[in-house]
Amino acid sequence: MRYNTVLFDADGTLLDFPRSEDEAIRETMEAFGITPDDEKVATYSKINDSLWKMLERKEIEKSVLLYHRFELFCEHYGYAADAREMAKTYMNNLSKKAYMLDGAKELLAALKGKVKMYIVTNGVEFIQKSRYSLSGLCDFFDGIFISGEIGFEKPDARYFERIESIIGKLSPEDTVVVGDSLTSDIKGANNFGLDSCWYDPSSKPLSSVATPTYIAHTFDEVFSVIEKGEI
Repeated sequence: MRYNTVLFDADGTLLDFPRSEDEAIRETMEAFGITPDDEKVATYSKINDSLWKMLERKEIEKSVLLYHRFELFCEHYGYAADAREMAKTYMNNLSKKAYMLDGAKELLAALKGKVKMYIVTNGVEFIQKSRYSLSGLCDFFDGIFISGEIGFEKPDARYFERIESIIGKLSPEDTVVVGDSLTSDIKGANNFGLDSCWYDPSSKPLSSVATPTYIAHTFDEVFSVIEKGEI
């Protein structure tokens, strides 16, 4: 194998986060007397995405992000719901949603035993651990590194430094980061000097924020990168 250690992002790379988020936010709205619809879900998702980008830039604390997204959502529509209670309800709902992307389990099964695999995520500990267990992801990985436990968020190089201190030397000669986020996964790999594979099934435009070593549009291409160092 070209790489013997693979650091996989989870949401958007192996897990269908949009589906999980959609179900969890709709259930949360209903719990607070708000009739969910596609427009409200899209608005929440846009707010949420913008705050996670702020977190990556160190412009907001995660503890604030978790409830502030609901403050902004309620302000947008003029709802009087308790944002902190909405946040708790949403996170509990999300922790029960775990859907693997089509082909992800087959990719991991093909790699298991051939390489060391680790999950690298900026998610919330109890949510991610529950979802990984429900989805069966834990069966494939040699370790899971969640930012809240590590003490730093991707793309901070210190996140990867902490992982290195636990599992041993990480180098571009034998380690590749695989993820769907340029600003988190790929920029994180850039910051730490690791090779990276941007998983981009939707053929999104490549921005200047980060430079992937490889761009894979399918899981077969991801496997080829890990096996051969080429698409």
